[in-house]
Parts: sequence; structure tokens; C-alpha cells
Amino acid sequence: MELYFFLETFQTVILNGVKERITPETKIRSYIQFNKFFLHLFINLFSEEILSAERTYPFQSLFMKKIKLGILDHSVVHTGSTAKEAIDETISTAILADALGYSRFWVSEHHNSTFIAGSAPEILMVKLASETKSIRIGSGGIMLPNHSALKVAENFRMLETLFPGRIDLGMGRAPGTDRLTSSLLNPSNDFAEESYLRQLDHLQNFFSDTAYTRDNRRILAVPQSNSVPDQWILSSSGGSSLIAAKFGLGLVVAKFINGFVTREVIDTYKENFKPSEYFPSPKAMLSIFVLCADTEGKAREMRKFMDYVFMQFEKGNFQDFATFEQIQKYVFTQEELQRIKYNSGRIISGTKEHVKKQLIDLADAFDVDEIIISTMAGNVEDRRRSFELIAEAFEL
Repeated sequence: MELYFFLETFQTVILNGVKERITPETKIRSYIQFNKFFLHLFINLFSEEILSAERTYPFQSLFMKKIKLGILDHSVVHTGSTAKEAIDETISTAILADALGYSRFWVSEHHNSTFIAGSAPEILMVKLASETKSIRIGSGGIMLPNHSALKVAENFRMLETLFPGRIDLGMGRAPGTDRLTSSLLNPSNDFAEESYLRQLDHLQNFFSDTAYTRDNRRILAVPQSNSVPDQWILSSSGGSSLIAAKFGLGLVVAKFINGFVTREVIDTYKENFKPSEYFPSPKAMLSIFVLCADTEGKAREMRKFMDYVFMQFEKGNFQDFATFEQIQKYVFTQEELQRIKYNSGRIISGTKEHVKKQLIDLADAFDVDEIIISTMAGNVEDRRRSFELIAEAFEL
């Protein structure tokens, strides 16, 4: 009640500017509550009392970090559907994300799985960018060891030429598949970190038109676009943060892969960052699975589906999953429950109010102002609704 008294007084004095309505006694009491309130604020980073209060005050938004939200899409093939339907869902989701105000829409690269249809992000991005108006379109990411650095440079220069200022090149060094399939994708891949670093170095030369052979012959990545895409390094454990810092590129911390990753990864990146022509200062984002529903009960159903998917992935099963309804009846073993607990840091779930608070807390904890969310759901409707609710919560 004392907090509400202060807020009422603060609104009257500061927001309405009606000082005549405040008596000396009330003013003294207000000053006392003012100090108490801000001490409480900085200790708890906006307490539950304020966030969950039925009454809201206009000044609250001044203390909340403005967070941009993007989407990472995997083109999941739902049980009983087709790869074509999964790709169509990705396209419709990108259109929805653009209309809702999301900042960017990325697609992933995976191979040798009937559960995920997204194998060629650079091709899918052409369709996504042509079907949307302003949202940034990117790869999340191109698994660089699977490709030629020159071909990646040319693919993304072509994308940048077609859609200038809207293309992101997110890159990782994981294969996105099993080792054998990766070897078939790029027979010269030796899976060594030195080779990955060499590819990144070559890529920078291709984008800056400074690539030369040992006998001084110039190699150009065409077309010669006026701009190049923003480049981002994907990191799940921290090792790649130093690589992003070294090359002066953006960093995306994949908490949806490693739920135990900490802010130290981003701090290390910022401390070692070397400015580049692409990023004059460090820029980091966070990525995490998010499941949002109208009710807690529905959110729990979506969470169980995601937990089941994790269990199947850990068992090496990437296809032929049970239906959403079958999964709801599935009883996890004690060992699986332990693994679910272990993976819990990779997912945020709940109603839009709960999800919003968790995302704000996460942005504060990692000191980022943009989060890329990924949502795998048992059906198209639940997934679309999740994105809509999150957009409503953040007023995108």
C-alpha cells in the first residue's frame, strides 16, 4: 500500500503537474516512499509487485529496456504432413512476423533429417525476402564448413543485391547433421578449427574485394553489390565468441542449444572486440526456444511436446515422431525427467505475461537488447498463436 501511495502521489505531482494538491505532510511522506521505492527497484530490477499490479502507471515504461525480437525458423515437418507443407509454413510465418513487427527472420541449415526440411537457407531466403516488406531475412545459420567460402560470398552478395539492407549472414561451424553427411556436402572438410578460421578470413576478403592468389591474381565474389550482408557468428559454448571478436562481427549466443551458457560469453566478446568496417562496436544477441499460449495449461502441453523432441534428438532420432496427441499421453521415464530438467534452461514457456517477464529478465542478465526466439510446436495454429501473443506482450 505504501508503494501504491507513492505511485499515486508521483503521478499527481510529476505527470499531472498539479502541485497544489499536495500538502506538506503528503510531500514528506512521498519523498520517503520515493527513496524506498527506488532502492527496491534497483535491488530487484522491477519487483513482482509492480509488474503484476492491477494498476499501471505511465512512467513504468521509462524503466523497461526496449527489446527487439526476431524469429529463428527450422521448417519443422509435423507428423502426418509433408516437407512442402513445412516450407509453406515457414513462408507464411515470415509474412506473419513481418506484419507483427518482428525485427528479423532467420532460417536454419540441417541435413539428413525428415523432421526438419530446411537444408538450403540461402535459397529459401530469396522466397522469404520477396514475400515480405521490411523484416530482415537471414541464415541461422550457414554451417560454413559444409560450403565453399567463395560460394557463400557470392550467394549472399546476390541476396544483398536483390534485397539491399535486409540480409543477414549468420554462420556456425557445427555440421548441422552427422559427420558422414557433412563430409559428403564438402569432401574437403577436415573438421579442424584452423580450417574454419581460414574460411572466415577468406570470406572477409571476398566481401571486401581483397582476395588474391599467391601469384597475385585477384578473385572477385560476384555480383559486385554496393553493400554486403551483416555477418553474425553463432556460439553455444563461448569458443566462437573470441572468433566473432577477432573478425569484428556480430555474436549470437545460442541458449536454445546450451541452456547453461552465461553472460561471460558476451562479456568476453565485448572485451576482445576489434572494430571492423561492418561493426564499429560489438553487437550481441541471444537465441532461445520460446513457447507462449493463452493459458498455462496449453503452455504445459507445448512444453511437453518440446521436451519429447529433445529426448528424441538425444537418442539420435530425427524422424518419425509421435503425434502431438500421442505425446501428451506419453509418460517420461525417471532418466528422461532428469534430462528434461537438465535441458530446462533452453526453453521459456508460459502465458504472454510470464514469457515477457522471463525475456526481459534474460535480456538484462545477458545485457542484450535483441532476442531471437525459436518455436517448435505440435501444430501450425499453436505456433502462430505463440508468435502473436509475444508480439502483443511487447507491443511490437
